[in-house]
Amino acid sequence: MNTRTDLAIESINNIKSSSDIIKEERFVDNIKITKIIINDEKSAEKLGKQKGSYITIELGEYMRNGESFSAGEILRRELSSLLPDFKSMLIIGIGNIMITPDSIGPETAKKILATRHIEKHLADQIGLHGIKSVSVLSPGVLGQTGIEVQEIVKGAKNSVNADAVLLIDALVAKDLSRLGSCVQISNTGIVPGSGVGNHRSPLTEKELGVPVFSIGVPTVVDAPTLVYELTGNDKIRKNNMIITPREIDMVIERSSELLSYGINCAVQ
Repeated sequence: MNTRTDLAIESINNIKSSSDIIKEERFVDNIKITKIIINDEKSAEKLGKQKGSYITIELGEYMRNGESFSAGEILRRELSSLLPDFKSMLIIGIGNIMITPDSIGPETAKKILATRHIEKHLADQIGLHGIKSVSVLSPGVLGQTGIEVQEIVKGAKNSVNADAVLLIDALVAKDLSRLGSCVQISNTGIVPGSGVGNHRSPLTEKELGVPVFSIGVPTVVDAPTLVYELTGNDKIRKNNMIITPREIDMVIERSSELLSYGINCAVQ
C-alpha cells in the first residue's frame, strides 16, 4: 500500500542511507533536526518526492506548550540555511482559510511583514535600512476562485518581479505523534493537495522559473494510512476520511505564530 505523507522523514523510514539519499541527524537544545538530501531522479520517484533538501525540525513540547521563541530561533537558522540571497521574495499562504486544518498557510501569511511598498528612503528614515522586498499573498483554492493556485502565483511572481518564492502549507503525516509537533522545510516547492489525493498544478522552480521553497506543519493523517500503519490492513484504502487533532484550532494558532516568526527573521 502506498501510504500518504508529505514528510520526507517518513518516506525514507525503510530505506538505508546511500550516495543518492543522504540522511543527517543532530540535536539543538534537545530538538531533533533531520536533513534529508535526495540527489537523483530515480530515488526521488521511488520516494514520491522532488529532488532536493528536506529539513524536519521535531519540536514536540515546544509546539504544544507555545514556547515559540527558542523554537523560532532554530526555525530561523534552518530556513536561512536554505534561502538564497534574494532581492524580492513572494510569500504564499497556501490553503483554504475556511477549513481549519488547511488554514495554516493563510493564517501564517497574515503575520508576515510585507515590505515591498516601503520606499528605500522611507525605510532608512524609520530605521529599516537594508530591509528586503517581501510581498505576501493568500490565493485561496480552486473551489473558491475558479483559478488554479499556480496561475495566481505565476501572475503575482511576474508582477512583483520576485526572484524567490516561499510557500506555506499544511502537510499530511502518517504518524499521529507528528501532528502539530514538527516543521518541514524544503527547497523543492510543492504540489498542492497531493498529500490527500487532490493533486493540483505543481509550484516548483521548473514551473515558476525562480527558486521555490516550502515550509509547513502536518495537521492531518489520512485515515487509511493510519489504519494500515497500525494494523497492516489496507482494506479501507478507498476511504477519503482524514484525522486531525481535537485541539486543531490551538495547533493552527501556535504553528502560525512560530512559522511567521521564523520566516520574518530569516528573510530579513
